[in-house]
Amino acid sequence: MVGDFRELAASFVVPGPCGVAVRDRLKHLTPQDERVLRAVGEHQGALASRDLKARCADGLEHGADTWAARKRDLTKESSSRIAGAITKATHDQWALARRCQAAHIQKLAAGIKTLRHRLSLPLGTPGTKRAAGGYRSKNEWFRKSRRLAALEDRHAAAVRDWQAGRVRVVRGGKRLLNTRHHLTQAQLAEDQWRQRWETGRWFIAADGESGKRFGNETIRVTPDGEVSIKLPAPLAHLANARHGRYILASTVAFAHRGAEWADRIAANRAVAYRIHLHADRGRWYLTASWQRPVVQTIPLETARARGMIGVDTNADHFAAYLLDRHGNPIGDPHRFPYDLSGTAGHRDAQIRHALTRLINWAGRAGVAAIGIEDLDFTPEKTREKHGGRKRFRQLISGMPTGKVKARLVSMAAEQGLAIVAVDPAYTSMWGAQHWQKPLTTPHRPMSRHDAAGIAIGRRALGHPIRRRTTPPPHDQSDRAGHRTVQAGPGARGREGTRPPTTDRPPGGPSPSGKRKREPSASKTARDAPSTQQWVQDSLTPTG
Repeated sequence: MVGDFRELAASFVVPGPCGVAVRDRLKHLTPQDERVLRAVGEHQGALASRDLKARCADGLEHGADTWAARKRDLTKESSSRIAGAITKATHDQWALARRCQAAHIQKLAAGIKTLRHRLSLPLGTPGTKRAAGGYRSKNEWFRKSRRLAALEDRHAAAVRDWQAGRVRVVRGGKRLLNTRHHLTQAQLAEDQWRQRWETGRWFIAADGESGKRFGNETIRVTPDGEVSIKLPAPLAHLANARHGRYILASTVAFAHRGAEWADRIAANRAVAYRIHLHADRGRWYLTASWQRPVVQTIPLETARARGMIGVDTNADHFAAYLLDRHGNPIGDPHRFPYDLSGTAGHRDAQIRHALTRLINWAGRAGVAAIGIEDLDFTPEKTREKHGGRKRFRQLISGMPTGKVKARLVSMAAEQGLAIVAVDPAYTSMWGAQHWQKPLTTPHRPMSRHDAAGIAIGRRALGHPIRRRTTPPPHDQSDRAGHRTVQAGPGARGREGTRPPTTDRPPGGPSPSGKRKREPSASKTARDAPSTQQWVQDSLTPTG
């Protein structure tokens, strides 16, 4: 039975964030400001589209020479800095498309493997927790065999594209492009869709440059919040300041991380900026971003020194439990609910609010780290493995595990908390087996998720999930050692007994005034009370 369990991965401290992004609204823009921004966005967006087309045509033949040639062509119609920003964005977009292509090939291969396995089994073969069983009927078997052929064709086509270095990228987004054919379902008019499509393809961005004035020469923001843009060469006639610059009437003031941003531009350190229009709201925004030096994470032993909070991630709440450094649960379980229905903005706000409450509670508890499962449902989301369990597939597909981890790491770093990732295997099963029933009281209901939080916390602390190990044999108690795993050998009082509740003598009255019954005398030597002296008979025969 032990051989059926997979090997558990070691726990580790998650590295902290390496970048920062803040945003502010550009208010009180004049009509001329908006016309200039639209003209710049359309012009540079067209250049970006043309450059992306050239990059995709190069495929795997791309190199430093072709990159330099593309940049020279763009410089003639913009500037050297704008051309550099466009080519870098193009390279990042092509690289992202390649990674998505590799993930798509891996997903198709997993589906093909599952289909072949299930088709090879007799009809009605039951499945296990680790592998799906055979299909239920001949009709289902036939339909799945046709789907296998379709997936094999898709996989072969995707592999050919991968080997040829051919990717398919849509500037503005494939989803928005497909929305054009479903305007009624999206409740959009054609002009509304057209506005979203055009604004999504604009390009008003500039990378930061250390050593340049205020950290950016193309889009410059002064400490007072004044925003100016270096116009491309064909639009230089729209400038209202020297050196072909246009100064916006709006000013910005970053409420979040404003002091950190001000320190960077005061030292002329690189800050990247992006200006975009929110088509639905009709508002312009300025986003500032910069890189942070890689922060050395604290050692795992330091993160475990003051205890741990174990967090179980579920479809509608975080189940958290506080544990001391020995792995003992303290207090009652805590639950932080959220609602993942509705729009993407609503879901993101719900996750952010729940994480804020969790981190604030961790700060009050005085721990140095939070333990969380290193969840990845990528192999579990395949339609072929859980085809008949539609609700389960929707459940695991709707859990934003990647976004939760990214947000938790960045938000916890601001409060000086470390994140310890643990292997999620068997945490719910073993937590419910060893912790749910012992901790359940009439005034403290324990769910399976609360017990899983304890299991996660204990694994993050380096303790086994089980409450106590098997006791040593009675005749080997001296050399088998103590059976508890709650404390290490050096912990004070680990071998001691619990202090008595009262100072009453043995057999005396209890605090309630009632006398408890004395233990009855044992009839065997093995069960003799400790107050009686037992002497072994001599083995020497007597006359």
